[in-house]
Amino acid sequence: MSYKKFDQADLEVIKNIIKDDERILYAENINEEYSHDELGGAQSYPDVVVKATSAEEISEIMKYAYENNIPVTPRGAGTGLVGSSVAIEHGIMIDSSLMNHILELDEENLTITVEPGVLLMELAAYVEDHDFFYPPDPGEKSATIGGNISTNAGGMRAVKYGVTRDYVRGLEVVLPNGKIVEFGGKVVKNSSGYSLKDLMIGSEGTLGFITKATLKLLPLPKKAISLLIPFKTLKEAIDTVPLIIKSKAIPTAIEFMQREVIIDAEEYLGKNSQIPNPMRTFCSNLTAIQQKRLKQIMIKLQNFV
Repeated sequence: MSYKKFDQADLEVIKNIIKDDERILYAENINEEYSHDELGGAQSYPDVVVKATSAEEISEIMKYAYENNIPVTPRGAGTGLVGSSVAIEHGIMIDSSLMNHILELDEENLTITVEPGVLLMELAAYVEDHDFFYPPDPGEKSATIGGNISTNAGGMRAVKYGVTRDYVRGLEVVLPNGKIVEFGGKVVKNSSGYSLKDLMIGSEGTLGFITKATLKLLPLPKKAISLLIPFKTLKEAIDTVPLIIKSKAIPTAIEFMQREVIIDAEEYLGKNSQIPNPMRTFCSNLTAIQQKRLKQIMIKLQNFV
């Protein structure tokens, strides 16, 4: 597909929409970080970067770009690994990092409404302060919620809690033609019509620009236990996972780490901690029932390995 080359006349239109030159980066003023994502496999500069602050600004830009056949690339924190935030066709890049406000915490309906530029670590800390829990955790804490939704991020907690799609109740989206639409809402039962909300989740910015999201929360877990269990072989580690699941103590996350990776990480961080014995555990403030359940699991693991 052939796109229109972004020129000075287009820049003047963008300036008239934004009315703040400090939120517009053009030509040599575009930072190198906007040319790639975290992986760095693909590299391409946009013609202009716009730091939007509202859905209305994005709507006007999208409408102009749609009418003039100018490519648009949505971007959050740029922590992705799939190239979706790289402006391969150049054109306009819309940066949502300034749209970083938590709009509402609804404690009765267990939902929170946020703008797309809110960071995952900021959201997690905020809801935990109010005794709530937002499960999706792809590992990159500095990723934006908008980016998480656009890629349907999962992470280590997905086995127990599911992926990002399972926690999105509603979305406000700017379509390519500039129209602002809303999908879903706060209600749990929403079974009528096509699930356009779910279509937007994981579309990586190809169907629209997410400008607001209402997310489902859970009550904050009362206890957390961490176990670090070394194995002699990869097979033993893999075969232990079904044992853990069958013990009826479904873990929040299970992660496999190679010994070499742990050692390299310790060297990089300047740490000198030793890898613990197989049955060494780290836990605190456990009830008698939790201690009994933990002991049962560890006995099964000890017999297995």
